[in-house]
Amino acid sequence: MTFMEAMRAAKASGNAEQLSGVIPYAGFMGFEIELSDDGLVCAMPFQKHLVGNPMLPALHGGTISALLENAALMALIWETDTAGLPKTINITVEYLRSGRPRDTFAQGLITKLGRRVANVRVEAWQDDRTKPIAAAHGHFLLV
Repeated sequence: MTFMEAMRAAKASGNAEQLSGVIPYAGFMGFEIELSDDGLVCAMPFQKHLVGNPMLPALHGGTISALLENAALMALIWETDTAGLPKTINITVEYLRSGRPRDTFAQGLITKLGRRVANVRVEAWQDDRTKPIAAAHGHFLLV
């Protein structure tokens, strides 16, 4: 199934879980997509290999940033009529708290949507949504 076919099938059925198959890296990392009342939420279930510092233990910053970037991409795919996978121009990640060894969630909010470029703000949290562990702001090229 091509990207466009997978994206159209997910949108037509209203089943956001199918989007994780659209981006191969999201599938490799085991990201899960849920459609909640607040919008699209990307989840990263805890796995031992995601730990970067076993002494604390804490999640690796790269896995957290991957979750943030994929949550932004998923929000763009779900909320726009893009013809292909948006391309990351740049993304800035702010690490706010140590990511503990537990499930992590992220949600993207499109702050500006132009004809060719979109700006997305993303927050990641674990137990309490009001206490984010990381945030990101990214610019994406719409295809």
